[in-house]
Amino acid sequence: MSSSGSKSFSAALKPGLRRAMEALAKQFRGRITRVDAPRPDEVYLDADPVMAGALCSTLYKKHGARLAGVFAEDARTSERAFLVYQIYALDAVGGFVVVRLALPPEDPALASLTSAVPAVNWQEREIQDWFGIRLLGHSNPRRCAMHDDWPPVHPMRKDFDLRATLPPFRGERHKFREVEGEGVFQVPVGPVHAGIIEPGHFLFSVAGEPVLYLQLRLFYVHKGTEKLFESLLIPHGVRLAESISGDSGFAHATAFCHAVERAAGVEIPARARALRTICLELERLYNHVADIGAICTDVAFVTANMHAMRLKERVLRTNEHLTGNRLLRGMACLGGVRFDFDAGRIGALSGLLDELGNEFNDLVEIIRSHSGTRDRLETTGVLSPKVARDLGIVGVAGRASGIDRDMRRDFPHDFYDEVQFTVPVFSEGDVQRRLAVRREEVYQAISIIRQTLNKLPDGPLRTEVREVPPDRVALGFVEGWRGEIFHWVHTAPGNRLARCKVKDPSLQNWPALSEAILGNIIPDFPVVNKSFNLSYSGTDR
Repeated sequence: MSSSGSKSFSAALKPGLRRAMEALAKQFRGRITRVDAPRPDEVYLDADPVMAGALCSTLYKKHGARLAGVFAEDARTSERAFLVYQIYALDAVGGFVVVRLALPPEDPALASLTSAVPAVNWQEREIQDWFGIRLLGHSNPRRCAMHDDWPPVHPMRKDFDLRATLPPFRGERHKFREVEGEGVFQVPVGPVHAGIIEPGHFLFSVAGEPVLYLQLRLFYVHKGTEKLFESLLIPHGVRLAESISGDSGFAHATAFCHAVERAAGVEIPARARALRTICLELERLYNHVADIGAICTDVAFVTANMHAMRLKERVLRTNEHLTGNRLLRGMACLGGVRFDFDAGRIGALSGLLDELGNEFNDLVEIIRSHSGTRDRLETTGVLSPKVARDLGIVGVAGRASGIDRDMRRDFPHDFYDEVQFTVPVFSEGDVQRRLAVRREEVYQAISIIRQTLNKLPDGPLRTEVREVPPDRVALGFVEGWRGEIFHWVHTAPGNRLARCKVKDPSLQNWPALSEAILGNIIPDFPVVNKSFNLSYSGTDR
């Protein structure tokens, strides 16, 4: 990263972000050692690690920021340090401030922010597991991303060989916290489940029927995706991004493309931006419709689910007609998209929207008229707005708990600044409202696609992305159907990546499940869990 003078730095930034940076520079005069502004909405600050807490407090209290991500990079070769990055999103001004902290390579230690910002609990523990960076002052510094029986390795360090064969895991297995008291007993669920889902261990502590405490254990099938990015040429990373979470393949691929395109300084054609937006909304459509049906199944209203699955299948078949793949794989590419929509495909998509809108209205009416379903969903699995804010909950779950945040509106990408839409927000935070957010977002997705089709620009599908220069950094993002997705890249020589950080919304939202289930009964857990519908694969990466 190259240093920027304060004069050019101020002129380049979005006005709101520039004002925030001027205030920071004044308050922390001489203690911010370097400032880079590679893009108008993205600023990097180098600061002494001891200043991290003060910077966090100032950004939160004075500038309305939130800590959207924390991750590390092994830069011992180039910087003689481990680097920790803290991504602050200033939603009100549409900009990001990335604080970069350099830790000594011999004994790296990071002062934890979890006590002040619970949202970064798991992310800080990932840093500890993957890089061997000690956490100072963390309330629960146990292993998170790596299980307790792993050997003492740190796989994200540069000197760890991706092809290394590890010895058999013979350490002590994870011990859950004991919950004691008269009449209290524990009920384990998982890690292997009866359904065709990936593994996750849930341990309920109950007294009679109400749940007193729920402990989660994930990361059973960690795939080393972020390490794999470092072994690939940048263009090949698109396919890897598609595999992070199967039902969000297009969103992850698009976020990765955004990051690389921003690093390369490439603007994609208007038609490609529009087609990307259509595909993002199609991905939102089929997942939201499926989730609405699945929530009904978990309260024994199977008829509604049958209707929902029929509508989902209709969207998937249209996806295949448009792009050759039911899950939109192979559509995204660096610089734009691979396939165009001719008149026949546009007609087919318009026909889908007409039919889907009418039939989805029928599905909504069926659910509304079923009092038993409404009784099971209302006041079940409540996540209060305060807890949601403390945990940094994003996407559908956040908007159901009063968090008015959507990156399509707050950080417009692709074609979203060319269309009008409403972000549905509720404050009750129960299963009924998480279903309601999905319902309203289905209507909004149909509207967004229609508006985009009406404004569909002519022109090329892609801009050529040549070899990306080394030592460039960039943040890519989209509002996936679950919530915000981030891909951050640091380029290396030879059109490769020195680091690719991936943040799926599920990593942020899993801890909310432990809060939402409290006071409910175990038979309600399936529907509460489904109302969040978090990705094991996206979390494990």
